[in-house]
Amino acid sequence: MRRLRFNGTGSGVNGCPSVHEDLDSGEVIVHGPPLTDPADVAQLQHLSPGEQAIIVPREVLVDWGPKSRTPHIIDLDEFDQLFSVFKHTAWRLETRRRYASDELTDTYAQFKRGEPVDWSGADLEWCADRREQTALGKRFERVRIVDSPPTPGQLYLLENARRNAAVGEDMRNLWRSDADDLRLPHEDFWLFDSRMAALLNFDDADNLINVELITEPAAVLRYCQARDAAWHHAVPYETFAAEVAAAE
Repeated sequence: MRRLRFNGTGSGVNGCPSVHEDLDSGEVIVHGPPLTDPADVAQLQHLSPGEQAIIVPREVLVDWGPKSRTPHIIDLDEFDQLFSVFKHTAWRLETRRRYASDELTDTYAQFKRGEPVDWSGADLEWCADRREQTALGKRFERVRIVDSPPTPGQLYLLENARRNAAVGEDMRNLWRSDADDLRLPHEDFWLFDSRMAALLNFDDADNLINVELITEPAAVLRYCQARDAAWHHAVPYETFAAEVAAAE
């Protein structure tokens, strides 16, 4: 089965015509009203048996068709600076089953040993920055995707959500099956002020290696649409943690 992403539509009423993109092959799927006048159809070249010509306004393809572009890659230091310069909201979708950096921390070791995790001395500079930014009225929000059953890394992050919430982040969770039903992207990304997406790139060992900045409006809008769907269906982390505990 193809993994199709809805890119956009030229209609605000019936959703037709619309453009979808195959996330694996890069192929584009377009649907819209058929070209039916025999005189018009007769002018088409290379129309094979079984094919159907459709009518698509030029602006739909311009606005929602895939764009050829050179990725804008930044290093992790530049990425860190984004969390100080955004104006209103920083929103994150976490989709991975494991983050290698988590497993290097003392708090992860405590968690793996089954001990109560002491967050009081962890990431003090990061915590101070989050408190400073939220005191200015800025919002940090996250949705973390969780498998059933959760992976060890996901269970650790469910515990970690207490620390994030304590410094002002709004933490929510969503089962992966629900995320798949919503056709959320598999990418891990931050969205800043609904105008810039930061796509996190990982290596095969689950290490964050760099970040791609995306500012092309149609591409950013797709991430905004994913945010709206995920945020609507996600569950506050306390409720989700209780559900996970009840299933154990």
